[in-house]
Amino acid sequence: MRWLGRRGSGNIEDRRSGGGKVALGGGALVVAIILGLITGKNPLEMLDMVQSGGAPQEQTTPTSAPTDEEGKFVDVVLADTEEVWGAIFKENGSTYQEPNLVLFRGSVASACGSASAATGPFYCPTDQKVYIDLSFKDDLTKRFGAGGDFPMAYVIAHEVGHHIQNLMGTSDKVQAMRGQVSETEYNRLSVKLELQADFYAGVWANHAQKMFNSIEDGDIQEALTAAAAIGDDRLQKQSQGEIVPDAFTHGTSEQRMRWFKKGYETGDINQGDTFNASSL
Repeated sequence: MRWLGRRGSGNIEDRRSGGGKVALGGGALVVAIILGLITGKNPLEMLDMVQSGGAPQEQTTPTSAPTDEEGKFVDVVLADTEEVWGAIFKENGSTYQEPNLVLFRGSVASACGSASAATGPFYCPTDQKVYIDLSFKDDLTKRFGAGGDFPMAYVIAHEVGHHIQNLMGTSDKVQAMRGQVSETEYNRLSVKLELQADFYAGVWANHAQKMFNSIEDGDIQEALTAAAAIGDDRLQKQSQGEIVPDAFTHGTSEQRMRWFKKGYETGDINQGDTFNASSL
């Protein structure tokens, strides 16, 4: 990905030094909201768990521009998402509210609860922030065989996709279905939410290429490799030796690749209604 020499977002909270950790009240649970891409837990169920434990209070942390190469890369990708989604929202008659992105190491406290690096990247709708431990890049390369820099850009764009869903009210609508449908059906709704975030990541890549000419040969294939590596079917097969479709929360490898690719090829947010699609 071509990113060197381009502006950073400025909406980064670098808590990796340890000074950026925040104190929570209300007996927060060790969970995250919309999980990153590697867990098998239902992210919306975890949201309910956090809310039932009491609303934690977050202490304000000043933004700070990263000085290391990996941090600067994240800063530039976040800036790209701001440019892309700012333009798309403007075209649709609204104003994009930019999220902050928190870089942490080991563990972090958010308005949605506490989480460790093992949780993976996640988005917290309560404070509208994306949380990432950059050790996840090593996981992508060593555990999932998805090397290169673009898989990390895909991950960031996916989590920002959850922010888009939060702004549009999609996440709230899905959460409101909890308790009204069976666990199996709720998992299906979770899958649709995740696949739409993959689609939005593809939309971002489409517009980023047009606006910045930032995508190099092989980048999209790197993203597709990452999407395939973290599909529910593949993760279940690796962890438990069998595939249980009713327990899916993020979608199969094929579904994740297909929806990202559709977003990239169309660049049209109106093409990403996973909830009413005839098939996923």
